[in-house]
Amino acid sequence: MASHMDIQAHHHDWGQFVFSVRGVVRVNTERATFLLPPSRAVWIPAGVVHAVTAVERCELRTLYLHQPPCGQAVWQANRVLEVSPLLRELVVQLAMDEVQQQDTVSDREVWIARLILDEIRRARSLRLGVDLPTDKRLRRLCEAVLADPQREASLDDWAAQVGASARTVSRLFRQELGSTYAQWRQQALLAEALRLAAHGKPMGLIAAELGYASASAFSAMVTRTVGMPPSRFFEQV
Repeated sequence: MASHMDIQAHHHDWGQFVFSVRGVVRVNTERATFLLPPSRAVWIPAGVVHAVTAVERCELRTLYLHQPPCGQAVWQANRVLEVSPLLRELVVQLAMDEVQQQDTVSDREVWIARLILDEIRRARSLRLGVDLPTDKRLRRLCEAVLADPQREASLDDWAAQVGASARTVSRLFRQELGSTYAQWRQQALLAEALRLAAHGKPMGLIAAELGYASASAFSAMVTRTVGMPPSRFFEQV
């Protein structure tokens, strides 16, 4: 996909596993947005409306699961996953084999597919999705923040931009997303940090660009949000 290319919102009757071999891609659903560098993937259950946008030039791999294993919670909702080196190579190899295959499915393809299913099931889930509301005013505000996450504006400024008071917006955040604006913005900043890390920027520079007073303050936010320090969280990006 070329930079800024879009796959418009759609849905289908099968589950979908999406990750980028190269470049950063954004996957949007009706209730969340996910920013994925090459070491992350997103699972989209059947029937979920979603759109894909290339933040930069990227190369995607997509798996369609027509019959995910029944009765397992890991297949029931959107989740962001760590892509292990094994899972990455299995998906790449399956795609290559399918291009080379003619009309029949080989035993090799069946074995690879089974391994992929097991790797997806075992993959670590990450708290990387940024929740999105249904209220039109709050949705516009959230999308404006996501479009310019490095802008240092107060909630009053953002609220005025969408024609609402800060008090109204605070109430909508609690009602629609179950969080405060500050808590939600941390998730948006973490998504932006992933994009910057994918371009090889050091943690100190990322912290400064996102408005943190120090690298240690940024490190504390990442650790609190995802349960691991930045050194580990960004190591595969």
